[in-house]
Amino acid sequence: MTQYLLSLLGGYLLGSLPFGLILTRLAGMGDLRAIGSGNIGATNVLRTGNKFLALATLLLDGGKGALAVLIAYLVFKQDMPLYFAGAGAFLGHLYPIFLKFKGGKGVATFLGTLLAINPQLGLASCLTWFVTTLIFRISSLSALVAAILSPIYGYFLFKNSELAIFAGILCIMIFIRHKDNIKRLLSGSEPKIGQK
Repeated sequence: MTQYLLSLLGGYLLGSLPFGLILTRLAGMGDLRAIGSGNIGATNVLRTGNKFLALATLLLDGGKGALAVLIAYLVFKQDMPLYFAGAGAFLGHLYPIFLKFKGGKGVATFLGTLLAINPQLGLASCLTWFVTTLIFRISSLSALVAAILSPIYGYFLFKNSELAIFAGILCIMIFIRHKDNIKRLLSGSEPKIGQK
């Protein structure tokens, strides 16, 4: 039980690092939460007009999920702590202790976590996100499609029920965090990537 709690806590602290906010402040852009949607993720960083910072935020937010899983693997050498570390990183991004528990939507961290736990599933989910983005150019839609297909891939393609349950739980949380986006998608008012 101790290893699960340590994995969860370590992952949470890593996940709480708000890279989008840190990078934009270092670049002299002020508080990212006062720009666009107010979100701390890569999509909102892109609204600043700085594509490099948006890409860096995407990679770092994904990387913190992957790093949490990697550390848990190196320390405990077991499968189950990996899920706790990944869940912790995901929760840390959503509810970061450093920002009074007001964080992002967790998509990049979700994908990074999947890549580290199961590279095949992570790659399938990332490709789903990428292809959906190319077709529709709507960030939230790409996130939702990738999230909902991840547990399906995990169960039917990779025959891993534990992985499918893990991805399914995180998928539900992603949908909850995207409730306003879903309303805009249904009304046809959700902005496309690159739109102000």
